Amino acid sequence: MSDGKAVYTANIPISPMACFERGDEGIPRHALRLGWEMQRLCDPLFRIRQRPVRGGKPVEVVIMGWQKLVVRPGFIALVLLGALLVSSSVSAAEQGHRPITRQLIQLVEQDPEVRELLSDSLAAAKAANPDPQTNPAQSLADYYDFIDSASQLIPQEILANPPSLIRDQILQSICYFYFLVDQPLAQLEDRGLYSNRIQYFPPFSDWLRAFADSWGDYLDTEASWTQDTYLQFYSDPSFGIQHGWYESPTNWDTFNRFFSRYLSSPAMRPIADPDDAAVVVAPADSVPQGVWPIDADSRIEVDGGLRIKLATFYSIPELLGDDSPYKDAFAGGVLTHTFLNVNDYHRYHFAVGGIIEDQRLISENVALEVSWDAEAGRYDPIDSTGWQFSQTRGYVIVDTGEHGLVALIPMGMAQVSSVNFEDGVTVDSEHAKGDMLGTFLFGGSDFVMLFQDKAGFELVAPEEGPAGPDGMPTYAHLLMGEKYGLMTGKATD
Repeated sequence: MSDGKAVYTANIPISPMACFERGDEGIPRHALRLGWEMQRLCDPLFRIRQRPVRGGKPVEVVIMGWQKLVVRPGFIALVLLGALLVSSSVSAAEQGHRPITRQLIQLVEQDPEVRELLSDSLAAAKAANPDPQTNPAQSLADYYDFIDSASQLIPQEILANPPSLIRDQILQSICYFYFLVDQPLAQLEDRGLYSNRIQYFPPFSDWLRAFADSWGDYLDTEASWTQDTYLQFYSDPSFGIQHGWYESPTNWDTFNRFFSRYLSSPAMRPIADPDDAAVVVAPADSVPQGVWPIDADSRIEVDGGLRIKLATFYSIPELLGDDSPYKDAFAGGVLTHTFLNVNDYHRYHFAVGGIIEDQRLISENVALEVSWDAEAGRYDPIDSTGWQFSQTRGYVIVDTGEHGLVALIPMGMAQVSSVNFEDGVTVDSEHAKGDMLGTFLFGGSDFVMLFQDKAGFELVAPEEGPAGPDGMPTYAHLLMGEKYGLMTGKATD
């Protein structure tokens, strides 16, 4: 069977007293009244694929983890033995769930604090959005079923009936997944976390990373990509497939292979002023979010914003790692970051040219901040400044020569827990502006850049709208290689 469950055909007389309830997808679930003991054991263990009738009509019995076997009337004892074996190794709550969901159930059953926090987070999400159509996972049992579905679906299918454009479908699916675990919890205040949400609480955040890995494995399989899926993406103009930007679609045999698609040629993303070292180009198709000064103590100050009510300081050593020899190299400089949406080209490139001095990968959270817009009936991602300091990320430190060091930091967001560098991106290697640096796999993403004090970096991307809650203007979407900023000065030692 495609769902991995073994089918057993058995001539088992079902008592007219047998009780049953509706199971997943309308499949009846029956208690087999083969004596009180059999009923007790089998109620959580057997799933009947057709409604049985009196008199021993063959029925299909589904039991997790067995090999296919035909059970005849004389072998009821074998069925009972199998029920005993299964019940001794797997809890009733875990029956019928996928491995990644069973891992979560075990965590919840073994850690009362995680159970309380997850239950409270789901309750808070329900209070924020009680509509079962747009918020179907309103209890632990619902959440387990939701995780079962989410772990092996292509992204736009996770939440039923999202908007028509596949870009919005995917974005709503990602946002809903994180909305459920991005609720403020009083129990997590003053616990030293980035935020008092369960998605940052280590036992649960470890499981979130495991989920991202599990889903990523599925999105690497051919089952994640079909001709119908391709046509959906082709029909959404925001993905730009109709522009002829990308390689042949025949190369896309999995969802992740599509998501990390190559350009058909470098000419599809021309590099602005390739011979002018002072010009910084967009490292990816993305929307710039602004510029923040780094103080003399290597901190940035974030003031205001939807989530940050008071001034909050974030440390560059936290971003690069306390053991990084470059953790204080950007004191007095600036930080800028730019957001990639799910429809964007997800390979990232060198925003400046130079020699790589250091390269690292740092595995931490796979989180996303999300709000529910009740008036619009949609979930919105929040690309604030600060969450990057606790997120899975990688970085290279590039020596540009006269303009000093620049840190290029691809940042995983949500299910993007895979930050990958090209094979040739190594310490002491030299790269031109616009050369390929690496790729993200599925999800939205962010790209952070740090400049030293005397680089005199200025963001020159065109503005598109009024300032947001953090006081930063709204910038226009850029294609990779378009002019992003300018280094007007020279760095000093």
